[in-house]
Amino acid sequence: MEYILFDLDGTITDPKEGITKSIQYALHKMGIEVTDLDSLCKHIGPPLKEGFMNHWNMSEEEALKAVEGYREYFVPTGLYENVVYEGIEDVCKELLNQGMKLIVATSKPEIYAAAILKHFQLEKYFIDICGATLDGSRSKKGDVIRYALDKNKICDSDVVVMVGDRLHDVLGAQENNIPVVGVLYGYGSKEELKKAGADYIAGNLTELKEILLQNFKSQN
Repeated sequence: MEYILFDLDGTITDPKEGITKSIQYALHKMGIEVTDLDSLCKHIGPPLKEGFMNHWNMSEEEALKAVEGYREYFVPTGLYENVVYEGIEDVCKELLNQGMKLIVATSKPEIYAAAILKHFQLEKYFIDICGATLDGSRSKKGDVIRYALDKNKICDSDVVVMVGDRLHDVLGAQENNIPVVGVLYGYGSKEELKKAGADYIAGNLTELKEILLQNFKSQN
C-alpha cells in the first residue's frame, strides 16, 4: 500500500459548528427556521445540494439557492468554525514515516478544503488535496475519488485505501474498487458503515493507525 485517501469532514477535522450554522443560515433564507443545530449534523458529509433535496424536500432549483445561502455564511465565517481531531497529526506523521503518501479526497469544494488545511497548518502532510467543484459538476464521493486517482496517476487499486466516516466514503471507494476503512469518531454510525460494506472499522484514531499499519503498510 502506498496511497491513503482521507476524507476531511468528520475524519481530519470536526466541522460541526461551522457546517450546522451555515445550514441553519441557508434554511433561514429559504424560510425554514431550525434552532436545534444537532439536528443538522446529518448534513456533514454528503454533497450539499443532495442534502437539501433529500432532507428538506427542495427542488433542484431551491437546493441550489440554499447552497448559495450556505456559502454566504460558510466562506467568511463557518470555514474556520472547525476543530482538528486531537491525534490526527500524529497519525499522519507516523504514516508518512512508514513511506505512505497521503491525499485528501472530500466532497467539500476543493478551494474550501485547501483553505481549511492551510489554516490549521495540515497541508504539509498531504501530497494533494482533491475536492468537489463549486459548480457541482464534481460532487459525489465516487467522482471525487476517481478524480484523485486519475490526477495522481494511481492505476492500481492494490496500492490505495480510502478512510472516511460516512457511507458516502464507503460507496465512493467501492465504485472505484478500492478498500475502505470507516471511522467512528466522526458522524457515521457503526451500523451505517457496516451496512455500506466498509472493509474495516476503526473506533478511534489509535485503532485507525493500527489498521492502516497492519494491513496497508507500504512495501517500499
